[in-house]
Amino acid sequence: MVNTREFEAHDFDSVIRLVGQYFDGLHNGDVKKLRAIFHCDAFLKAPGKRRSLEQWLVAVASRPVPTQQGRAYDFKLLSIEVIKDQAMVKLECPLFEHFYIDFLSLLKEDGHWLIVNKMYTDLPGKII
Repeated sequence: MVNTREFEAHDFDSVIRLVGQYFDGLHNGDVKKLRAIFHCDAFLKAPGKRRSLEQWLVAVASRPVPTQQGRAYDFKLLSIEVIKDQAMVKLECPLFEHFYIDFLSLLKEDGHWLIVNKMYTDLPGKII
């Protein structure tokens, strides 16, 4: 018989590791790392803006790299909820002159967690 608490703890830890990869990918401008943690049909959505994963990765590849600019690694995991094969994560992602709050939706399919949707906004007045 499967211990569901152990299973849930494993999934929780897997989602936390994926969030770490997301933070590392953003901070290092690592398009390959970011592509690996997103489902290929993911969309990124902000008020008045919609981008495919490919459009966003092109933007990441063409912008300055925070780590090369000596920017602080100030990303924060604010909340995480895992229910069976789905998860919702809330993050603080300060990048350049922006202070983003990201909501990532994840699904576990074929034994792997992937980001299927990213929703984000920039909080005015929270420039770092």
